[in-house]
Amino acid sequence: MKREIIITSDGSTTIHLPEWDEQYHSKHGAIQEAYHVFIKSGLETIEKKEISILEIGFGTGLNCLITFLESQKSINYVGVEAYPITGKEIESLNYVSTLKAEKQAIHFNKMHSCSWEVKHQITSNFSLLKQQKKFKEIKDEDTYNLIYFDAFGARVQPELWTEEIFNKMFISLKNDGVLVTYSAKGSVRRAMQKVGFIVERLPGPPGKREMLRGTKRN
Repeated sequence: MKREIIITSDGSTTIHLPEWDEQYHSKHGAIQEAYHVFIKSGLETIEKKEISILEIGFGTGLNCLITFLESQKSINYVGVEAYPITGKEIESLNYVSTLKAEKQAIHFNKMHSCSWEVKHQITSNFSLLKQQKKFKEIKDEDTYNLIYFDAFGARVQPELWTEEIFNKMFISLKNDGVLVTYSAKGSVRRAMQKVGFIVERLPGPPGKREMLRGTKRN
């Protein structure tokens, strides 16, 4: 499928899929969306000193980079991606310059260049394991404190937003674990609730009225 680099409203890049009219991040601002949905509504709510994070859709690595920049805690980060982006696409992303994180460019490059299926220490307090597989193949149990659910939208890939997938997410979380997603669709909220999540509607990032956050409580 054809992929194009585009500039979003906050000046940061994302990847656009013309065939689906879908983007990897919000066209209203990739960086703004990442901070609002995954950092403010997710990472900042976890009080533990060591946090295990699962990202559903590693994609451009933006959420991983921002988590690395913002967290003062020990992070074990797992990113699942079925179709990794290319080296040329990585070179076209402007996240390091837009975030004024030039001193951390070496770490962003390492996030993309490190091998898949192997856990790597990006720094002493940030590890990354990239897994190339489909989301339905996830079999973790009681593993994560936080899930960034950043799959393509239900309009183009409804099979990624089903009770089956959210049940896998629920099982993979530790008790009191949290899942955050940019989506606010009623069908998504109901699927999350049916598998056991306590679901909150929260104000959305620029361009979206609401988003969802689910918590696992046994």
